[in-house]
Amino acid sequence: MTYGIISWGNSSRCIQVFRMQKEAIRIIMGHGNKESCRNLFKELNILPLMSQYILSLLTFVSSNREQYFANSEIHNINTRHTSTRHLPRAHLNIFQKGVYYSGIKIFNSLPRDIKTYTDTIANITLYSYITIRMLPI
Repeated sequence: MTYGIISWGNSSRCIQVFRMQKEAIRIIMGHGNKESCRNLFKELNILPLMSQYILSLLTFVSSNREQYFANSEIHNINTRHTSTRHLPRAHLNIFQKGVYYSGIKIFNSLPRDIKTYTDTIANITLYSYITIRMLPI
């Protein structure tokens, strides 16, 4: 299910895949259709589809940091956002939903200490951060 999720994870068909994921979890655990899957995902230690998409975006951005400019590289004004990655201007909605723009946007919302880790530590930390917070279900 995670194959190519960075490309199709933001599509309109994603909702159907998520519903199938929830149905499979309910079948595995033997629960009814009306029960919530939130605790089942945590019990099985499985990330929901949107959390997997967010994790893949964050690992892509953290492993390709040289492709993204920091705000301090764009201007010399010392602001509180100098360490965050610069969001390019986006006039088209298709660009805003793409990997480059949405990855930076989500990466900038992370706590400052997670953004400064190296690649291998960052991937482990990102996974634990997302599983603890259990981002959108």
